[in-house]
Amino acid sequence: MAGVELTKAHGTGNDFVIVTDPEGNLALDAELVAAVCDRHQGIGADGFIRAIRSEHLAEGRSVVESHSSAEWFMDYRNSDGSLSEMCGNGVRAFVHYLIHEGLVSLEEGQSLTIGTRDGAKTVARVASGYAVDMGAWGFIDGEEARSSGSDALVTARGLKTPRPGLSITMGNPHTVVALAGEEKLEKLGLESAPTVRPHPDGGTNVEFVVPLDSDESETIGRIAMRVHERGSGETQSCGTGACAAAAATRFWAGEDAPDEWIIDVPGGSLGATFVLGPDDLEHIVLSGPATLVGRVVLM
Repeated sequence: MAGVELTKAHGTGNDFVIVTDPEGNLALDAELVAAVCDRHQGIGADGFIRAIRSEHLAEGRSVVESHSSAEWFMDYRNSDGSLSEMCGNGVRAFVHYLIHEGLVSLEEGQSLTIGTRDGAKTVARVASGYAVDMGAWGFIDGEEARSSGSDALVTARGLKTPRPGLSITMGNPHTVVALAGEEKLEKLGLESAPTVRPHPDGGTNVEFVVPLDSDESETIGRIAMRVHERGSGETQSCGTGACAAAAATRFWAGEDAPDEWIIDVPGGSLGATFVLGPDDLEHIVLSGPATLVGRVVLM
């Protein structure tokens, strides 16, 4: 990849390296991606995104079969080079990049459909940045989750005892753990991966959350969150994780819980709104900013 130009971007501190490869000519492998994302000997990033036309990738062609307007595919990889289904902050950064590069045109109030390994995603340009229909959320272990409010035990540095967790799918897996206060959240040692039992096949992202008083109104919930992402470690933010955290907290709060949430992460704040999707399932719309940082050319 000598001579290839990369762009650094982030969404609430969740940072990415993005490359344009319309026809899929670049030879990407896990070792190369991990080297680029290395924070000491590479550029440094939580994830690697290739902008490729959907028709040039098998997963993209599958999306186009049902969403013909999904010209561009977000080929997303974790910082260790492993493939990932979806990244909510990455989607916003990806669309912002496409606009900046002149690959698409999107005015405020307009929307765009892109392809991901979790299917087609609709992204709207809004005053605060971008709003993404992340699709339907769900319980990974439905019956146990609904009856007890948890289906896993999570151990992490900084916690004296294992805590119950609730497994949520946003197209990728998440385990959400509620803590009693912000002090406990701050003391977590997330430089090492939490242990989740039973261990999910393929691993899981783990979110730790604390409910907060909302300054907005009683109709808007607010939580603080930290996250350890599989394949990346602790990140400043996680879009799908924010959605999962809001879904779990809303479920624990009961039927009177609000449909609109603010999620405070170390890198900023995100919005999550629960809406009825076209498939008659409950979807989550994630909103937040996206920023392009700079460019670098590989040697």
